[in-house]
Amino acid sequence: MKITAIKPFPVWVGHRNQLIVKIETDAGIFGWGESGLSGREKAVVGALEHYAQFLVGRDPMQIGALWQEMYRSQYFEGGRVLTAAQSALDIALYDIKGKALGVPVYELLGGKHRNVIPTFASTGSISGDETIEDAKKLMARGWSTIRFFPAEWNDAQGIFEPRESIGKTAKFLVKAREALGEDVVLGIDYHHRLSVAETASFCQKMPSGTLDFLEEPIRDETPEAYENLRKLTDVPFAIGEEFSSKWQFLPYIERGIHQYNRLDLCNVGGFTEAMKVAGWSEAHYVDLMPHNPLGPICTAATIHFSAATPNFFALEVRANATDLYAGTPTGELFPTMPLLDGAVFRVPDAPGLGIEINEKLLDKDSFKFWEAPHLKRRDGSVTNW
Repeated sequence: MKITAIKPFPVWVGHRNQLIVKIETDAGIFGWGESGLSGREKAVVGALEHYAQFLVGRDPMQIGALWQEMYRSQYFEGGRVLTAAQSALDIALYDIKGKALGVPVYELLGGKHRNVIPTFASTGSISGDETIEDAKKLMARGWSTIRFFPAEWNDAQGIFEPRESIGKTAKFLVKAREALGEDVVLGIDYHHRLSVAETASFCQKMPSGTLDFLEEPIRDETPEAYENLRKLTDVPFAIGEEFSSKWQFLPYIERGIHQYNRLDLCNVGGFTEAMKVAGWSEAHYVDLMPHNPLGPICTAATIHFSAATPNFFALEVRANATDLYAGTPTGELFPTMPLLDGAVFRVPDAPGLGIEINEKLLDKDSFKFWEAPHLKRRDGSVTNW
C-alpha cells in the first residue's frame, strides 16, 4: 500500500475554521486527520504541501518512521506550524492503519483501559448567580468536573484588565464552591492572561480548596516562571495545550511544576508523540486532561488516545449549559461524529477512528480569514488573548 495523495481542506465550520486533512492510498483506504493551529491554517496548508513532496509514494503503515522523517528532514525542525501539520498527518495515518487491519485506533495504542471517556464542560464568562445556575444545569446532566471562564473575559471593546478580573473572579469562585458543594471538581481557565504576581494574588484571595485546577494562568515559554508561581500557591496547575512536542513538556513534567497535562493531540504531533508524553506523565504521576476545542476528528482521535492511557482524568468538550455541541454543527458534514452519552463518550469499536466525513460538503462553507481577539489594556498596550 502506498500514499497517493494528501489533501488539506481548510473549511469554515460553526464559528471558526477547521483544517481537515485526508490521506489517500492506492488500496482505496483513506484516513482523516485534523490540525490544531487555529487562526493560522494557511501556514499549516503550506507545510502539508511541503511534506506531500516526499510522503506521496511511501508506505502509510510505517507511521513512526515517517514521523521521524518529517521532524528531522529540515534544519529548522519542530515549531507549532510544522507539528500541527505532522499531527494531522499522523492521525490520518493511524486511521488508515486501523482500517487496513480492521481494528479501532486504540488497539494500535495498546488497547483500551476504559469503556467510557469522562469529560468536562464549561460555563461562559462569570456573571454571578446566573453562572452558578448554569453550573448546576451541567451537574444535573451528569458533569462532575466544570470549568469557568473569568469575569471580564469578553469585553465588547476588546479590553482586558487583569486586576479588574481577579477580585471579581475570586469572590465568585468562593461563592460557587459553597453553592455547588465539595464533590464537584471546579477549575478556571485564565488563558495565560495573567502575570506571576497577578496569579499569586488571585489564588491568595481564595481559601485553600476552592479550586481543583487553574488552567494556563501565565504564558508557558519560561518554565522558571511557573516554578516561582508554584511556590506561591497550592492550587493544582493544568498546563500544556500550546505545547508542540515532548520537549516542551519535559521541564514541566520532570520538575513537578504541574498536575494536569492539557495535551492537544492535533498540535503535539499526533498519536505518535502524544503516547510518549502520556508515558512520561505516568512515570511522574501527572494526569492527562486533553485539550479539545476543535472539531469531530480531533474529538474522535482524542477519545481513542484517552481510552488507551491509564493516567487519564477528563476530556474537554465544547459543551455548555445550553448547547452540547457548541459551535460544531451535528449534521451531514460529520454523519458519524462522536456524540455525548450524558457526560461521557462511549469508546467506539469501528475500525480506524470510526468517523466519516461527507467530502462533497467540504467546499460548501469555504475558508474564511479569522482573527482571535486582539486584546488591549486600558492604557492602550497589547495583552494576551
